[in-house]
Amino acid sequence: MNLTLRVWRQAGPDAPGRFETYQATDISEDSSFLEMLDAVNEDLTNEGEDPIEFAHDCREGICGTCGLMINGQAHGPENTATCQLHMRSFSDGDEIVIEPWRAAGFPLQKDLVVDRSAFDRIIEAGGYITVDTGSAPDANAEPVAKETADLSMDAAACIACGACVAACPNGAAQLFTSAKMQHLNVLPQGEPERYERAENMVEVMEEYFGSCTNMRECEAACPKDISVDFIAMMNKDYRKAKFRNRKTA
Repeated sequence: MNLTLRVWRQAGPDAPGRFETYQATDISEDSSFLEMLDAVNEDLTNEGEDPIEFAHDCREGICGTCGLMINGQAHGPENTATCQLHMRSFSDGDEIVIEPWRAAGFPLQKDLVVDRSAFDRIIEAGGYITVDTGSAPDANAEPVAKETADLSMDAAACIACGACVAACPNGAAQLFTSAKMQHLNVLPQGEPERYERAENMVEVMEEYFGSCTNMRECEAACPKDISVDFIAMMNKDYRKAKFRNRKTA
């Protein structure tokens, strides 16, 4: 396959950005999207030019590091992480536009790399439990209904890639935050901090990201099919938290 790439290049957060055009030649349709970028970067390096900066790690669709906007879609045309997107999803001669996540909560660092540490701040605010579970056998002895365990696992599938934020017209992070909150809130081990967790995580989220207006673009872009039902659960817990945690004179 021979492809034309229009790639966003930006030397740093305060530098002006621009699209640059590159040719990707003799690309196998079985290559992943990141392997295609590797091949382009090898050519650029051989020509003495700066390679395209993009984030990646596991390349197994687990870590969520590899997010890119591809032809205006978060992660591209398939419902998968960018590293799991294969070039057979495109046709010979295609032009592909590649951009970083575009969201105020994800400030750009260089080229296609953004700073997603705002997600870390949200997790630090409540993505933990303090109950003493003892040894592993003790922890596993806590009875959890199958429906509850399944619901928690559905939320825990979130890989924190940021596609939900990038796809949202408001740059909102409710889908990520609700998934990271509810995979603990629905379990008995997460119950002691439930309302403190809800209040703290939501209020840190609001420092960095926009508000949800139920567009559901987040759900459509999510490579792990996280449901917007978790947002409704989060909103319910947050309302209860503001009542339960209120300060009285």
